[in-house]
Amino acid sequence: MEASTAKIQEDQRAFCREHLANYVTSPGSSKLGFALSTKGQLPLNGLRHPPQADTSGWYLWCGEEFSNAPDFFQPLHTQHIYEEFPHLIALMGLEPGYRFLLSGDHLDVWFDPSLLNI
Repeated sequence: MEASTAKIQEDQRAFCREHLANYVTSPGSSKLGFALSTKGQLPLNGLRHPPQADTSGWYLWCGEEFSNAPDFFQPLHTQHIYEEFPHLIALMGLEPGYRFLLSGDHLDVWFDPSLLNI
């Protein structure tokens, strides 16, 4: 079942409060970068740069390996992530500068100020 925009925002705001982070929306219509070639691997990683134009600033990849190759990430609408990875919905409201690593029931969330300098 697809979550409503109000429910998505409510979950994101609650998660941000729990982690003492500011809430910054990631509308379903915004774009993010997802490394499709890594789909299905663990852990699931995310980092958020400041949003620009129609992007949310999020970059997501699966597995232990990160690549600087120009084609590592493909653009996707955030709504696709909300639908395919509903367990990530709450995380997607974290403000720019945040990272996460999710592996099974283990979740690490931390602030990395270097992500703000792009």
